[in-house]
This record gives sequence, structure tokens and C-alpha cells, in this order.
Amino acid sequence: MRFTPGEIAEAQRIVYDTMPPTPQYAWPLLARRLGCRVWAKHENHTPAGAFKMRGGLIYMATLRREQPQVQRVISATRGNHGQSIGIAAARHGLQATIVVPHGNSVEKNAAMRALGVELVEHGDDFQAAADHARQLAANEGMHMIPSFARDLVLGVSSYWIEFFEHLKQAGDVPDVVFVPIGMGSGFAAAAAARAHCNVATRLVGVVSAHATAYLDSWRAGHVVPSPASTVLADGMACRVPDAEALSIVQREAEEVIAVTDEEVAHAMRALYTDTHNLAEGAGAAALAGAWQQRERWKGQSVGVTVSGGNVDAPVFAKVLQGA
Repeated sequence: MRFTPGEIAEAQRIVYDTMPPTPQYAWPLLARRLGCRVWAKHENHTPAGAFKMRGGLIYMATLRREQPQVQRVISATRGNHGQSIGIAAARHGLQATIVVPHGNSVEKNAAMRALGVELVEHGDDFQAAADHARQLAANEGMHMIPSFARDLVLGVSSYWIEFFEHLKQAGDVPDVVFVPIGMGSGFAAAAAARAHCNVATRLVGVVSAHATAYLDSWRAGHVVPSPASTVLADGMACRVPDAEALSIVQREAEEVIAVTDEEVAHAMRALYTDTHNLAEGAGAAALAGAWQQRERWKGQSVGVTVSGGNVDAPVFAKVLQGA
């Protein structure tokens, strides 16, 4: 998936009308911990607390321009995509319905309700929630917003372009970047930004060891559904990959690796102690991947994304107590 310079410039204009660029820092304690220079991109600093913010803004702006008759939208989420849609829908005067599975993050649910969305709880996992959202869209004439779409990727690519352009100017383009994979928009955006910025950084996809659908599919060369049982990395709890996203991962990934909930918890603690930044499970998965492969990249320049910081307080307290 590639974008023209004009498309990227317009996406940046829309994104920066709502939020400033997020920072990227080379944290000394992370460097000491991993034995390499570590650049962290802080998407936990967006108004929604996660990178998904950017995709929703572009998707909704395009929808409003191309389908002005649409008044109601619906989507499924584990939380961050839903907050993005809630923020973007409100900016355009649209009514948003968001479907989440039972047992979803209490605090993410509260954040979405505070944004004015109608929250519907259905099913035991993301896939069941997504199926229900599609049914509601058909029954009630709402526009269904998918979890992977070109406009979502275009918006998300703005953060990776910030990252690569900043490090090009600093003369320290990373040798490798670790990218968490939920439904694939973050990875596809990283690949698009890499091409746009003309850098040779290798991309390593990171999935949960308890939700290996993208890893299994990457190895098989086609979509392979897989159970999702991760407790901590709910944003990566994908059971059925998107076929287009998978094709991008197959084409662009150096490799795809899996991290356990225990490794994710370790990374969440490391981010807090070394940078005093709060990361949710999926938001710490990139660092967990870099930690797992620290011997391979020792002495080199490594990029990770802190892709989100929306973790429930009791969950984070338990993670910290596990130190």
C-alpha cells in the first residue's frame, strides 16, 4: 500500500488540525537495558492515548466528503479504534455506535462513552463483536467502519513519517523497527512510511503468543484463523487476519515474532521504570519484541513504538506488583 505525496500532505494537514506530532526519544536506560540505542515513538501521547487516533480522523474526513448523506457510523473495537472513531465522528457531527466484547476494558469503555458514542457489548471476543457490528449496520442502515482500510492506514502512516523523518535529520535511522500487529493498520502504515521516506529500516512484526493468527498466516502464506486468549495485550487479540493486511505483512516484514503476556508485562514495567511512560499491553509489545531479540541487534539502532497507554489502573497495578 503506497500513498502519493499529495495524499500524505493532506492527511498530515487533517491530523495536525487536531493534534501535534508526537515525540520520539532515545532513552538512556532503555539503551542500557537492551544493549543498543533505542528510539521510542510515543503514540501514547495522542488525545486518544493511542496511534489509532490518526486513522479515524482521515477515514471520517474522507467519508464526510465522499458520502455526505451518511449520518450514523458503527465499528467494533477493543477500545483505541473506538475512541478514534468517537473523536472523529463528533468533529463531523455524526452519531457513532461502537461494539465491544463482554469483559472489555472498563476504562476504555468509559472513555468511549465520554466521547458520546453509543456502546454496545456483544460476544466474547473482538471477532464476535465485529460480526455483530456488521449485522447492526445492515439492519439499521449505518455505515460500517472496518478495522483495516486504506484511509485508516493513511492516517496512521503520519506517525511513522514523523519518526523516520526526525531520525533521518538526526542521522540515526534505525536498523530495525518493531511493530505490533493487531489487525495490521500499524504495520501497513510503517511499511508505507518507510517507502515514502526512502529508508532501509527493517520491519519486524510482533504478535501476541496467545493470538498468533498473523504469525500463523504469515508462515502459511494465506489467512489462518487462530484462537485469541491473551489477557494483557487485548489490542492484539486478533482471531482472523485481514487478507489485504496479511499480504502487506508477507511482502514487507523481515520476520514476525510472538511475545508472551509475561514478556509484555516485563516491557510495561521497563517502560515505566526507564521512561516513566505508561503503556498498555499492546503498547509495550514492540519493546517486548526488541527485548526478546536484544542479542541479535546489540550495538545497533532500534526503533519501538509505544503505540498506546490505555490500560486499566487495576491491571497496571498488578503488572507493577509482578516486578
